[in-house]
Parts: sequence; C-alpha cells; structure tokens
Amino acid sequence: MSGFDTTHWSIVRAAGSDSTGRSRDALAHLCSTYWEPLYAYLRREGHSTEDAEDLTQGFFARVLEKGVFEAADPTRGRFRSFLLASLRHYAANERAHAQALKRGGSLPPLPLEFDGAEQRYLAEPEDTATPERVFDRRWALTVLNRTLARLGVEYRRRGRHEVFEGLKAHLIAPDDGVPYDKIADRLGLSAGATRVAAHRLRRRYGELLRSEVADTVNTPEDVEDELGHLVQAVGRD
Repeated sequence: MSGFDTTHWSIVRAAGSDSTGRSRDALAHLCSTYWEPLYAYLRREGHSTEDAEDLTQGFFARVLEKGVFEAADPTRGRFRSFLLASLRHYAANERAHAQALKRGGSLPPLPLEFDGAEQRYLAEPEDTATPERVFDRRWALTVLNRTLARLGVEYRRRGRHEVFEGLKAHLIAPDDGVPYDKIADRLGLSAGATRVAAHRLRRRYGELLRSEVADTVNTPEDVEDELGHLVQAVGRD
C-alpha cells in the first residue's frame, strides 16, 4: 500500500518539523476533520457544552501553534488512540474558564460547527457508555461519512450522481432486501442493471473505506484490525 507514504502520521510528522506553510495547513485540515469525536468525548466526560467547545478549540490551537505533535511516534499506536491520549493530557492541565481568553494566540479558531456536533451528541443513546466508547463511535461515523462523501464526489465527476443518490441508502443492506425494481424505475434502468450498479457501488465504497482507514494507522497489517474495531463501535447501542 503506497498510500502509507501519505497517511495522517506523515502529516503529523511533517507539521512537527515545519510549523508553517503547507504542512501546517494539512494538519489544520486533519484537525478540522477529526475534532467531533474529541468534542463528544469531552461532553460524555461531564464537561458542559461551553467548556467542551473551549477545550476542543484550545487543544487544536495548541497543536497548531506549539508543535504538540513533534514527538509523535506512529509505532506506538493508531492515530485515533494518539489523538485521544493527546487531548486527555491537554484537558488534564487546562482550566476551561481560566484559559478561554488566552487560547489560540495569533491563530484564528478552526471553523468548527459546534451546534451540529452538539445535536449529534445529544442523539447518542442515553446509556452508560463510557466517554471512550462515545469517542470510538463518533470516530467510526466520521470515517464512514468521509468515505461516503468521497464516493459521492467520484460519482458526480463521472456523471453518475443519480445512481449514487438512488443506491447510497442500501450500501450495507443485504442484496435480497433492496427494492431493485422500485429503484430501477426511478433511475430509468433495468432491475439487472441496477443490481450491477449497486454491486459496483458497494465494491468501490469498500475500497475507499480501506483507504480511509489506512490513513489512520501505521502499517497495512493494522487495517483489518481497525476496520473490525470501527464496525464494533458503530454496532454498539
């Protein structure tokens, strides 16, 4: 997997040695992608909405401005685990209200949509799930949603957006449970052609999902384990 040359770990390492320019922009994009699981973790830890927002923004401001990830060692675990451990360390040494006016330095805050994140957090099952389990679930959903978005972009570029929209809700459904006749009518295809299109959509989704997961681990051998972990995380009630 040549993709391991450009994983999230490589972005972290590049930003650690060069805190300006393109490497920091890449790290900022990475932070903007994976912030919501950390926010959900803080909320389940018992932090108020405002404190969780402050801590999340403050953590990423520290990451971008102070080179927090310089000593990151990808051989010590998955990017998911590393990011959560880094947040824990930061939160343990921060007082949200005392630091709220000091955070960020000269950097503008990341454009994080906290309202949407709070709504999704409140939609989590009201059970005894630990903060770690809530984090894992939100992380898994982030990965799945990023994969779906990438797939949608591919289909739009190929002029197959209607096929994507018609079949995306059935990506993980058993083949015998998909109403191909009804979907075929809407798409102007035969039932057989719709089945083929669904098979191709699922296959490509699986390829993109593996690619997305590969970006968050250090070696190809870790991909299957991480995929299994994400499936378990999403399946938890």
